Amino acid sequence: MIVLPAVDLREGRCVQLVGGDYAKEAVRLEDPLAVARDWWRRGFGWLHVVDLDAATGRGSNTDLVTELLREAARHGASVQVGGGVRSLERIETLLDDGAARVVVGTRALEDADFLREAAEAFPGQLVVAADVRERQVVTRGWDTTLARDVLDVIEALGEHPLAGVLVTAVHKEGQMQGPDLRLMEAVAEACVWPVFASGGVGGIGDLRALAETGVAGCVVGMALYTDALAPQAALDLMEETA
Repeated sequence: MIVLPAVDLREGRCVQLVGGDYAKEAVRLEDPLAVARDWWRRGFGWLHVVDLDAATGRGSNTDLVTELLREAARHGASVQVGGGVRSLERIETLLDDGAARVVVGTRALEDADFLREAAEAFPGQLVVAADVRERQVVTRGWDTTLARDVLDVIEALGEHPLAGVLVTAVHKEGQMQGPDLRLMEAVAEACVWPVFASGGVGGIGDLRALAETGVAGCVVGMALYTDALAPQAALDLMEETA
């Protein structure tokens, strides 16, 4: 299982939100490029970058995302990028700029034709983000709840040539009180693509428990930024579970 440090972008800064609530910003670091370099220096080969402003319609960190991708190329690192990606043109631009995988969420889940076209145009390069609150899928920066159970969504994704599926337990996000293990186990069992888990990790024990559910990777934010999870412990676990 791989661990991907989260670099969430808001107003040009690297932040961590509690429960996805913009009023509950627990971490704010002024230089996201320096943050990314530090994760690479420590030994992480992958980063998960999200433009929160684009995802919620509050703005854009496009130039910063481009800088991060260029910096990753110089370090020989890989980045998956998401947040407000709702067009084929944006997907193509991100891949051309060096993204290893592009994360699509809202439009991919709300527009089946778009997802089909995107997956066919960029096979094996897209990760579909299924953000979940109590088994219901949410979109548009977690503001809209779809009347669809996550397992029904996962089943439908099997027909597309994806790189993976990212499942975020929104009800656990940023709280470090443990992931939704039953959710992740059910998704990993149902999904034909690699599953990346997110939400709730509070320490190395949570990562070990997630590895046992069968997920391929885990995006970790708050626990790494608050030192609840030692980076070296996460790196060691990746070697153990490779």
